[in-house]
Amino acid sequence: MRRLVLLIVALATLLPSLAQAYDVLILQSRRDPAYEEVLSGFRSGQSVSQRVVVLADYAEVDVVRIVREDRPRMILAVGDAAVTASRTVRNLPVVSVLALGIHNKKHATSNLTGISMFAHPEQYVSLFKSMKIRRVGVVGDAEKSGWYQRLASKTAREAGIELVTREISAPHETVAQLETLAGKVDALWMLPDTTAVTRETSEAYFRFGQQNSVPVISFAPSYLGLGAAAVLEIDRVAMGRQAFALAAKLLNERSTIPPVELSKVVTVRTNPVVLQRMGLPVKLMSLQPQSYPPPL
Repeated sequence: MRRLVLLIVALATLLPSLAQAYDVLILQSRRDPAYEEVLSGFRSGQSVSQRVVVLADYAEVDVVRIVREDRPRMILAVGDAAVTASRTVRNLPVVSVLALGIHNKKHATSNLTGISMFAHPEQYVSLFKSMKIRRVGVVGDAEKSGWYQRLASKTAREAGIELVTREISAPHETVAQLETLAGKVDALWMLPDTTAVTRETSEAYFRFGQQNSVPVISFAPSYLGLGAAAVLEIDRVAMGRQAFALAAKLLNERSTIPPVELSKVVTVRTNPVVLQRMGLPVKLMSLQPQSYPPPL
């Protein structure tokens, strides 16, 4: 009997990870209400065991060691810092949310998928049509949003709308490229592209809109106060639910890593003062949740 007890103790010492194994390691970049909204949606699905590690709470986090000792079945990476930290892990699927870096091909890994911060361009095109817009100016970095611009151009063309695109590779090029769109577009579309839209360049979009009397369409409600005519805000709770559906498929079916999915649920928010000043309908169409194919 004593030998059996000693054997059990030895096994527990050698294999602690067996007792710690769980389904999902949640790497959270920092403590942020937006991240918590996504996680509330993720947790609204069926129960899965999980551990949360907030990277900003530590000077350094060894994700490889955590995975080796805890043996989770997958990683949910919330935010760009979490995606960066998870790139050292190659033997588990990683589902990303609220991270723009997921589309950067330079850092792509075969085990990375997730939910994009880009809404399907068809939803923007529907908004453009309701505003009777025919020519839309877009400034972007090919490395960060080129894939989306190609998909958007195809979607817009099918609806009779032309995207007038300008390519940049550094933030300081944005203002000059915006100036080349004067007189050539009926609206300006801000993409969630961290090269084209920065704290320093964002004002240039609204200055362009005022000087040329064209509406600026954006992706975040914070821009309404700066002069955006309308924004398509991604529903973060719905994004969390969408991420859970993707994670559940990977956990239950152990399928191959699917492509990144575009966000499905958005809300139209408008600035009535700007719309009225430009003679546009104050009450714009509402967008219903739809199923869209993954980006090309």
